[in-house]
This record gives sequence, C-alpha cells and structure tokens, in this order.
Amino acid sequence: MRVYDFDGVKLHAYQTGDPLADEVFLVEKSGQFVGLETPCFVDSIAALSAYLESKTVAGVLVAYHGAGASFLPAVPKYATANAVDYAENGGGKALIEQFSTAFGSAFDSGVHAITHIIEAGPVTIGGISFIIHPTVEAFDIEIPEINVVYTHMLGHDCHSIVAGSGHADGIIAQLKNYIQRGYDLILTSHYTPEGLEDAQTKIDYLVRLKHIAASCGDGEAFKAEVRKQYPAYSGENYLDMTTGFFFG
Repeated sequence: MRVYDFDGVKLHAYQTGDPLADEVFLVEKSGQFVGLETPCFVDSIAALSAYLESKTVAGVLVAYHGAGASFLPAVPKYATANAVDYAENGGGKALIEQFSTAFGSAFDSGVHAITHIIEAGPVTIGGISFIIHPTVEAFDIEIPEINVVYTHMLGHDCHSIVAGSGHADGIIAQLKNYIQRGYDLILTSHYTPEGLEDAQTKIDYLVRLKHIAASCGDGEAFKAEVRKQYPAYSGENYLDMTTGFFFG
C-alpha cells in the first residue's frame, strides 16, 4: 500500500500482487473512503477488507473490474449503465469467465450488484467530488480536488490490450488530452500511479505498434517484432490479446 497525501485528501494505492497485477485505489477525505475498482482475487479481497476494517467506506466506483462481489458487499456500488452491461453481458463478462477458468477458486467471479447508476458528469460520494467520463466499455474517473484521473490501462513499460488500429488511435487521443490538461497523476487498474511523461511514452509505443502491425503479414511475425523492439516489457498475455485483435 502506498499513501499519497494531497493536503486534506489522501490516495491509498493498493498493489495486489495478484496474477493480473491489479491495482485498487481508495480516496480518503474527512474520515470517509471511496474505492476506485475492487480486488478480484480472494486473497486480495481479504487483505484490503482487513485494511478497511473499522473505517467508513461511503461507496465504491466499479468501472472495468466488475468481478470480486465478495468485497464489501454491503457498501453502495456505483457504475454507469454501460459499465454494468460490460460486466454482465459484454467483454467484461467474457474476461471474467476466462479468468475463472484459468484461476479457479482463487478468483472471485461474482459480479458486483450495482446499487447506484450514475451518468456522465459530476457526482459526490462521501463528500468527495468525482467527474465521470463514460468510455466505450465503462467509464474513467476524474478527481478534481487532487488533479488526478483514473483510467483502465496505461503502463509505460508493459504491453496493453489494444483492440486494433482504431482503438490505438482512441487511446492516443485520450492520453494527449491528459497531457494537455496537466494531471498530476494517472491511475490505472494494472500499474502504480504514473505521470504525464509516462503517457507520452505510451503514445510513442502505440504509434510504433500500429506501424509494426501494418508491416507484418501475420500474428506470429507481429509478436516477434514487438518483442524484439520492446524486450523488457511485461504483460505478455496482453500482447497475445492485442495480436488476436490485429490479426484475428
């Protein structure tokens, strides 16, 4: 757990160490906590629940990680309608099923029951102001009081799930917007908090990824070339998924 103090608001960043390298965040103000995502593995759920014992949790924003329903079951859960659909019927459901098969009982495949459907724009939970930015799959979260934004994936030295050239362009535009707006930190589900220089590194990677894909005739050649150019990158499973999107 890393704790960042923003003069009245604290950000608790929990690095689970689980097989998916999940990161879960807690925003604390005036003795109340709001969660950004939840852990999905049984051991991580137990550890974070113990950390929050005797603390007041006002709610949890459940965006891209809909599994892990045994985490704080009595606490209000917030999500957009499209995030609910993603977890219950769409790509999120498919991922939950895959992870359940791969990890068995270590993975909590139960899907959170959302108690509050939220819309784009401002929402206040536990006295903390958030701005909801819907995405194709779910939603990103801006925290104006600490000049921080949360999105699903960044990771300046690891591969990401890139669902083709158009998706890469969308991520590039999003990251350019983050740089333009000058956020102090970028939070993601699978990495420790990062800065704007990391966003630029990811932009450069995505541009290069598109170029490699355009120059390769099949998925194996693509993977080999990406590995060659980024030998130290982690997230090999994400590269496999990206290859499937680009080359079917």
